[in-house]
Amino acid sequence: MSERKPLIAGNWKMNLSIDESVSLVKAISAGIDDLDGVETLVSPPFTALKSVKQVIANSGIFLAAQNMHWEMEGAYTGEISGRMLKEIGCTHVILGHSERRSLFRETSETVDLKAKAAVGLGLIPIVCVGETLEEREAGHAFDVIREQLNVSLHNFVAEQISFSTTILAYEPVWAIGTGKSATPEQAQEVHQFIREWIITNFESQVANQIRILYGGSVKAQNISELMSKADIDGALVGGASLNPSSFIKIIRFKEM
Repeated sequence: MSERKPLIAGNWKMNLSIDESVSLVKAISAGIDDLDGVETLVSPPFTALKSVKQVIANSGIFLAAQNMHWEMEGAYTGEISGRMLKEIGCTHVILGHSERRSLFRETSETVDLKAKAAVGLGLIPIVCVGETLEEREAGHAFDVIREQLNVSLHNFVAEQISFSTTILAYEPVWAIGTGKSATPEQAQEVHQFIREWIITNFESQVANQIRILYGGSVKAQNISELMSKADIDGALVGGASLNPSSFIKIIRFKEM
């Protein structure tokens, strides 16, 4: 049986004011303060990171940023460095989210640079991969995901950088914000493929340690079945993480 502790992560995207963020995380914290055996993470917009950190300081909830630049400083207008994220109290950072890749043309090459920089600073990267509907229907899902892993984690493989704390997330692009979700069987199939990729490029011990999250219209109604699968170690939750009642139910999936 896996000893990987489940992680439920809430990605708030470009939503909520500072006051709304504080109110939300207070409600989440109160709703899970008696819970053991599941880790919780929230990822507010940059403007709310400091205020949210102050609320969760003693709660056990982890704090992630939604993106970062790979350089520590410089003439990169509009960007945030990992060093800045560390200073504000982040422990994790989401990299290569499907919206970053599709809307802002972020490439696997830049994800690779960011992931290496994050680990060098002591931040835990949550590296996202996933195929479009067209790629899945054409039968290319595994090819796409293999290529994304090969390039997004190139430096880890080439230099055998410590990888065991890194988190991966499978996000089928066709299920992000659409209300559609991969079936538990479809998600498990891809998660197993990703774990086998880790074994090939690192070793089985590392593969057994790495947590792989599922992201794509996760909600209280489907979390239990998703989490019943052997290689699904948690969830990267979008819209449902903005509602404290829904998110708390997802975090407490073992009770459903």
